[in-house]
Amino acid sequence: MKKISGLLLIALLPALLYAQTVTDTLTSADIYRAVPEKLSDLVHTKLEARFDYEKSYMYGKVWITLEPHFYSTDSVVLDAKGMDIKAVAIVNRTVTTPLKYTYDGMQINIRLDKTYRKGEQYKIYIDYTSKPNELAKGGSEAIKDDKGLYFINPLGKEKNKPTQIWTQGETESTSVWCPTIDKPNQKCTQEFFLVVPSKYVTLSNGKLLQQQKNADGTRTDYWKMDLPHAPYLFFIGIGDYAIIKDLYKGKEVSYYVEKAYAGVAKKIFGNTPEMIAFFEKITGVSYPWPKYAQMTARDYVSGAMENTTATLHQESAQQDSRQLLDGNTWESTIAHELFHHWFGDYVTAKSWSNLTVNESFANFSQVLWNEYKYGKDAGDAENYKDMQQYLGSPEDAKKPLVRFHYKDKEDMFDLVSYQKGGRILNMLRNYLGNDAFYAGLNLYLTNHKFGNAEAHQLRLALEEISGRDLNWFFNQWYFGTGHPRLTIDYSYNDSSKTASVHVKQTQAEPAFILPVAIDLYNGKQKKRHTVWVDKKDQVFVFTAATQPDLVNFDGDKILLCEKKETGKSLANYIHQYTFAGSYVDRREAISGCASLQDSTAAVDLLKTALKDRYLELRILALHSADLTKENVKQVLESTIFSVAKGDPEPTVKAEALMALSLYDKPIYKELIQRSVNDSSYSVAGAALLSLNQLDKPGAYTEAKRLTATKTKGKLAEAISNVFAENSKVEDLDYVLDWYNALPFGQSKVENANIVAYYAIQLQNTEAVKKATDALVLFRDQIPSAYQQNIFPFVNNVLLKTIANQKTAMKNVAADAAAIQEQVDYINSKIK
Repeated sequence: MKKISGLLLIALLPALLYAQTVTDTLTSADIYRAVPEKLSDLVHTKLEARFDYEKSYMYGKVWITLEPHFYSTDSVVLDAKGMDIKAVAIVNRTVTTPLKYTYDGMQINIRLDKTYRKGEQYKIYIDYTSKPNELAKGGSEAIKDDKGLYFINPLGKEKNKPTQIWTQGETESTSVWCPTIDKPNQKCTQEFFLVVPSKYVTLSNGKLLQQQKNADGTRTDYWKMDLPHAPYLFFIGIGDYAIIKDLYKGKEVSYYVEKAYAGVAKKIFGNTPEMIAFFEKITGVSYPWPKYAQMTARDYVSGAMENTTATLHQESAQQDSRQLLDGNTWESTIAHELFHHWFGDYVTAKSWSNLTVNESFANFSQVLWNEYKYGKDAGDAENYKDMQQYLGSPEDAKKPLVRFHYKDKEDMFDLVSYQKGGRILNMLRNYLGNDAFYAGLNLYLTNHKFGNAEAHQLRLALEEISGRDLNWFFNQWYFGTGHPRLTIDYSYNDSSKTASVHVKQTQAEPAFILPVAIDLYNGKQKKRHTVWVDKKDQVFVFTAATQPDLVNFDGDKILLCEKKETGKSLANYIHQYTFAGSYVDRREAISGCASLQDSTAAVDLLKTALKDRYLELRILALHSADLTKENVKQVLESTIFSVAKGDPEPTVKAEALMALSLYDKPIYKELIQRSVNDSSYSVAGAALLSLNQLDKPGAYTEAKRLTATKTKGKLAEAISNVFAENSKVEDLDYVLDWYNALPFGQSKVENANIVAYYAIQLQNTEAVKKATDALVLFRDQIPSAYQQNIFPFVNNVLLKTIANQKTAMKNVAADAAAIQEQVDYINSKIK
């Protein structure tokens, strides 16, 4: 499962977020979440399903084969949420005999026909109707809704939206559409018979063995999965898709996309075979499943989901050729879901408390893939980004990685299970070394294949391979809370010829045990010292004939910590950028120089960084430069112009074009005007916004012209910004069509401000109502898991601000009655 990263990191909301989180933590502290008890084991699930698009129902018949786990039993409890149960029976060869049962709307408690012993299998038959839209909603930060089965535009009434059906099982929502024992420590094989309109294709787990046309215009597709996997990984997908086929070692690799994206499907997903080969190499385990398919979905409730052999991605994965010029923003997610087919599907967390053995590995795979495919800078950048996301959420520091106390299982899908856990694995790889780390993963996967495991079993496998005790590491990182907060001071004693590093751990938690590399540089020469930081206050002293040009704490830049360094000079930062040289080293140096821009040497470093080998650091240098300072503006001018003209990365060119708007020169305006027509949406959008700073009428004319072309992404956002600033009624439909089509996510939340600004500026009452309605529609469609955070922002901040601004305008308006009508309408929409 790939969550929406950083969705809640909005400046207007931190007080709301932290207040809610503290409440949840306090109320859940005394609830122990045990590994689910296994009274009966799933063996096989056979499902026949037919779909009612008018009612958004699924009519199902299921045959579930089970056996007692250990103790004899004369009953079984199955999860079945919100269903109409028509029949429950036992199947004995050709004889089906009704059974007594009770049903409370969530579980069926079935009295069996006799007592069954371990090793004796029995088969339950259930005839039922699934009614997902009538089920109460839940959700989490990663999974926005939990009704299990989703009918998207089932009646075809929504313009420009396809009709689709898809399922989402994690955490325990498969039981909304298929009775089962809906726990992660259950595994079974399956066969699904799906009856669908002939015009649609289907996707499910395993292989498609047969398709049969029916007399009523439907078709029955027979999907069979011969290898056991957990119920939350069961999947059904139905829709009008193009299927683009690839191959890996004779196994089908396929991409199900909307037909408009058939031509770019391989540009989006085409690295998948290479990813499989890479993950096979590092784990030493061949891809274990019979195929690998990936499907996109509208209105999907998560980022993506690793259903076994049939991953589902939200529609954001579908990028057109112009968007892909800016880089495939979905590639890390593609890697994440694929790696789950080893960590999550092949070996599954024994309980949600141990989610780390699923999600931390999938998160870490994003670093591994980027490092392998695009170089160490790309891997380090991925690692740094996720580290900052975790460190930016103080409340998450209170949670251990393995959690047996939580309010709801959905709470496990957070920055701890993903971002923190991935960084912990990176530290573990660094400590053990690549060979031992990957050999340990191989042993872990081999020992528990097609089964379940937990963090302790990961530790034991790594200990067996490495010969090292790892209890200290797992106790503090997996079962403890928090992270180190380090204050590091550097000094040199000329008389004793020693360099000192003073390390203080300032966190409330006990001292962490940290194996750390400290590198001493003299020119290009580096001498490494490996030390163990294990006290709250320590000084490390090293012999050095001359004062080092740089003392670099955490030389590999892998520690998960908050770090404050003192005694570091501008010369040290410049040396670090030049000679230490890793992504984080260079990033720290750029940030250090950013606060010293009265110095020529610091500005020269920023100028050098504008040509850094890695695109993100070129962008950081652009963002760090204080172009309000005349000396900085002059020194960097020619380099910024050069980057804007010729940087190979469109996203870097885009940032440079924005910076050029501060230089009012005809040659720059000419480049900006020309770049409005660039094939990259990022470049074209940045150029339009930059032009708007230099020539507002000209920018508006360009925005109007561009609406006659295909506009998406950053270009559509830029056009909407220009239109909002001009606030003409005739442009409102473009802005609202763009905004309403945005999938739920960070962009949707942030760009609500554009709609609100437009509503304030508009004079036309009907137009104000339309803009208000767009915000109300967004507010009312906020997934339940985000209601407590995003709802107040839209309802209490944006809508009330519009109403208040309109009220203030009324006193000077030519038509006060019209303004009052607008205020009354807005207030009527505020909940």
